[in-house]
Amino acid sequence: MANPFSKGWKYLMQSLDTKIEENADPHVQIQQATEAARKQHQQISESAARVIGNRNQLEMKMNRLQQDAEKLAGNARTAIQQADKAAADGDQAKANELNQTAELFASQLVTVEQQLEETKQLYSGAEEAARQAQQQQQQSAARLEDQMAQINQLRSQVDQAKMQEATANSMQQMDGLVQNDDVPTLDNVREKIEQRYAQALGSQELVENSVQGRMTEIESAGNDMRASSRLEEIRAQLNAENGANGANALEQGEGNGDGTGEAQGELER
Repeated sequence: MANPFSKGWKYLMQSLDTKIEENADPHVQIQQATEAARKQHQQISESAARVIGNRNQLEMKMNRLQQDAEKLAGNARTAIQQADKAAADGDQAKANELNQTAELFASQLVTVEQQLEETKQLYSGAEEAARQAQQQQQQSAARLEDQMAQINQLRSQVDQAKMQEATANSMQQMDGLVQNDDVPTLDNVREKIEQRYAQALGSQELVENSVQGRMTEIESAGNDMRASSRLEEIRAQLNAENGANGANALEQGEGNGDGTGEAQGELER
């Protein structure tokens, strides 16, 4: 039977992981992914460096053993030559010593040659491992570069998503704004003014079509006729007065003309 406490603890941890994942900042997660990718590439690079370093170390050891083998072989040849010369000179004791020395050099040469052969075999495997490690490191570098490009794209998409979310939230807030009832809207004011104007036009139309309106119109027409007649009378009076004034002026002119003639005759006489 399953332990209920262990089961509950696992459920709680899974629930917490889910909540954290839902509320996690995408930029933080992208940064974590970036660090993980770089860390993985660094580990692969370090491993490849160790493999390549092992190959280089074996190569240096192989070169050193080759030099030691050539040196031992040369010493052995020199000892044999000197032993042969001592034997030819009749110094057998020295010849025996030189032969023993040559055998010692030969024994050391065999040991070095065995080490050299083992080192060559190890170097062959190390060289193949180094080649594979270098390929893996290059593939890791290419993969890291591709991941960095994807990460930059994700960052751009996250920024765009945030901008779109902010725009959507702003639009929702604008749509959710409630008009203040204490302040009249332009549509309300327009409706009231049009209503009053329409009522005024209706009232005027009723007055014009009523009996009182027609009586007022007739009275206004009669007043206009009387005014025109009175104006004609005033104009006739003005014309009569102007005619009388003209006749008086003519008579006065004739009288003034006779007196002037007589006075001129007397002066001539």
